[in-house]
Amino acid sequence: MKPTPRFMRLTLLGFFLLWMNVLAFGQQGTLAGKVTDKKAGEGVIGATVLVTGTTQAAPVNVDGSYTLPLDPGTYNITMTYVGYQPLTFAGVVITSGQTTTLNGVMAESATSLTEVTVTGVKQTGTEVALIQDLKRSEVVVSGMSNDQIVKSLDRDAAEVVKRIPGVTVQSNNFIVIRGLAERYNTVLLNDALTPSAEVDTRSFSFDILPSSVIDRVLIFKSGSPELPGEFGGGVVKVYTKNSVLENSTTASVSGWYRSGTTFNPYLASARSGTDALGFDDGKRQLPTAGSTAEIAPKLQNTFFPRTITARPDVRMSLGLNRKFEIGSKYLSNVTSLSYSNTQERYDVTRQRVELYQQEPELVNLRSDYTDSRSLATTRLGIIHNWQVRLNDRNRIDFRNFLNQYGTDEVIHRTGLFNPQDEERDEYATHYQSRTIYSGQLQGQHTVGSTGHTSLTWSGGYNYVFRDEPDYRRYQGQRARGSNDPFLVQVPLAGAPNQLDASRFYSDLKENTYMLSGQWERRFAGRDTTSVNQYKLRVGFYAEQKARTLNNDYYSYTRDRATDPALLELPIERIFDPANVGPNGFKFERATRPEDRYSAENDLVAGYVGVVAPLTERLNVSGGVRLEYNRKYLLSGNDSTYEEKRFIPMPSLNSTFNFNDRSLLRLAGSVTVNRPEFREVAPYIFYDFSTGTAVTGNTKLKTASIYNADLRYEFYPSRSELLSVGVFYKHFRNAIEQTILAQGGEAINVSYQNSPTAYDYGVELEARKSLVGLSQSPFLQRLNFVLNASLIKSRVTLEDDQRQILNRPLQGQSPYVVNVGAFYQDDEHHWQAAVQYNVVGPRIVLVGDRTDNFSVIDRQRHVVDLSVTKTVGTHLEIRAGIQDLLNQPVRQSWDLNRDNKINRGTQEERTHFGSFRRGQYSTLGLTYRF
Repeated sequence: MKPTPRFMRLTLLGFFLLWMNVLAFGQQGTLAGKVTDKKAGEGVIGATVLVTGTTQAAPVNVDGSYTLPLDPGTYNITMTYVGYQPLTFAGVVITSGQTTTLNGVMAESATSLTEVTVTGVKQTGTEVALIQDLKRSEVVVSGMSNDQIVKSLDRDAAEVVKRIPGVTVQSNNFIVIRGLAERYNTVLLNDALTPSAEVDTRSFSFDILPSSVIDRVLIFKSGSPELPGEFGGGVVKVYTKNSVLENSTTASVSGWYRSGTTFNPYLASARSGTDALGFDDGKRQLPTAGSTAEIAPKLQNTFFPRTITARPDVRMSLGLNRKFEIGSKYLSNVTSLSYSNTQERYDVTRQRVELYQQEPELVNLRSDYTDSRSLATTRLGIIHNWQVRLNDRNRIDFRNFLNQYGTDEVIHRTGLFNPQDEERDEYATHYQSRTIYSGQLQGQHTVGSTGHTSLTWSGGYNYVFRDEPDYRRYQGQRARGSNDPFLVQVPLAGAPNQLDASRFYSDLKENTYMLSGQWERRFAGRDTTSVNQYKLRVGFYAEQKARTLNNDYYSYTRDRATDPALLELPIERIFDPANVGPNGFKFERATRPEDRYSAENDLVAGYVGVVAPLTERLNVSGGVRLEYNRKYLLSGNDSTYEEKRFIPMPSLNSTFNFNDRSLLRLAGSVTVNRPEFREVAPYIFYDFSTGTAVTGNTKLKTASIYNADLRYEFYPSRSELLSVGVFYKHFRNAIEQTILAQGGEAINVSYQNSPTAYDYGVELEARKSLVGLSQSPFLQRLNFVLNASLIKSRVTLEDDQRQILNRPLQGQSPYVVNVGAFYQDDEHHWQAAVQYNVVGPRIVLVGDRTDNFSVIDRQRHVVDLSVTKTVGTHLEIRAGIQDLLNQPVRQSWDLNRDNKINRGTQEERTHFGSFRRGQYSTLGLTYRF
């Protein structure tokens, strides 16, 4: 039986209340000190300090220090690292609430190098661990560790990933890699494909994942047999925290102030009793029984919003880490509960161009509006992960992610509609909620007496429910310059629509089942270490996804029997239930058969891969992945879409190591990009906020992508990285979003295949500390991160007298720059960070040469500041400002069709949409029990 939305919500709330009862914790002591090299006197970075004979361990940091919380008692402690003689200390006493200092000086081993196995829980979220993983990777990859995440004010995964080379973020939710739009990027959460609650895009909403639970983020930019075959920019792997070194409980609360919003007037729709939990309690739902004439009197007149005062935003989280040892078995649990309630208000300039003349320059506007947009967001989420280490050869992981997300959007639009010489006064109130669950059960096993064979498997389930109850829209009109009241526009009987006096209802349900497995066999190489072993991998992946979408909308209409006096009533009264009936308004259903669909996607993949360390310096890996995919959609009007494709996807990756600190990577692969359900569904949806009417294209085809990468990497130390790389991509049938021929008041938008396109660029990444470069204590505490990308692309189109030729690929930015400076004073417990980000202009909507202008999202410079102070051993105070410059978001019309916005022209002042979100300041407390 499939879970219902109500069941999922009750599960979330019940789990929240249940887990509040496990906050009891024991007072631990701490083992701390430094591990240094006997000859050099420097820290042995990456060494491990562990309780002898157990999995309780701590890594040694960049400065040689370590911290290992332990329960009170007496322990034997071992310090170990490959190439060094291990140290063992007996009878180390740990006292409750106190720190025991234990320093170690390690000498290099005089014996020949053999493989050393240390049993422990690998900590993957540190900066050192991430750098080493990037260095050992078989493919081109970039990433970010939890160490770097906590130094910033990044609240969610969307803000985290924009710090990674070649990455941008659109709409505060969706990731763009190497300038390619979100549709070209595949996202995995703990190695399982993520669910998407967005109807019009295939991307994962990164803003639903709080940064506090992220262990690391990796972005794979070249293909391999083990990676999904559907990507163009990259495969994003987000890992949540799973293993635990210590029992801990962390609680945090923060207040946020947004300039222009907090303590200012704010629009809100009529609330239900459960809005504060992220879902509607049924108050907004459409009555299910009866005809339209029987339903209409049951609907409340809630078209006009309330005006309230915006409160400061609140974010709270509770983190629980627990470890258990039962004999030789090790269990750990990571649980995170998070809640946020935020509000945002700003004014948007929206203009639509009727005519443009270049010499002399002249712009005639079809419409010139100002939108007052208010958006309230509530998010309640749970991460609940278990790891069971049965022994050194077997591990089971059970991961769960549940998120309840509700938004209440109100738009008040005023301005001129010039074709009818009218002033407009319009409102739209739009509430929607999303329930998202993702669960995976995974196993890793080493089999055989030699330990040279491993098996990994995973089963997963994703559930999505998206509810849009009672999306209300209406228009008020009066003559230009008039002081008369605005008259609500009521369509004639027989002509209901989504814009005038409309109530829209929609629900989407999606269930996805996944199963994967991999067999790996390792063969002896030049020596006995695992890094020089040959590897053969054989695996499979299967996915079955089913979705249903039901849209239903109605309009109040009028006929000859309607009392004319009713048309002069204000919006607060006009659609009262008493005004619907024989001498009043009609309530007509405008839903068409194509406004609903059912769809399914079946994917089966198998692959064979080989890793071959041919010489001491040269490593080659590659193979082939075979994917069969069937996408099927049945519209309510009985029209169908079906595409079946069987595609071989070869890949090759090679690494040449110049020495222990520098290497060169060369990679090539074939990948694809498939249409999404929304992109092939033939129904029309009117988006009031942007003034666009979006429809699918039943002729869309899967795009093929041919990828090549070359990258040089230099590692000055175990925690530093310098890299520069170039890449090239060739597309066949690239999928883009375009503006269609215009008519009426909406901008008609759909999707198309562009025959061919190419994309190439250069990337630079640097992570550098000033340790050892200066005697100044201040400078030695500084670390810098630089990510920069320069990209160029072109779309090749047939000259049909309409297409804009020689233009960039839609959604691509020509450059991305991220710079961060981090100061960390462990002695006085201060942290500070300054981060800068800029994303170059990119085409949002593709126009043409005759009727429609393209829309370009312009560059925007962002500066964030944060300061953190630790007080004692438990309390942390954090303050900061995001978006210090508060530059406007500007999506402008490309009036002369040269694919850029020219300074000193009307293009700079003519906007599809332009607004300032406001500076965002915070003060928060975190307490670690």
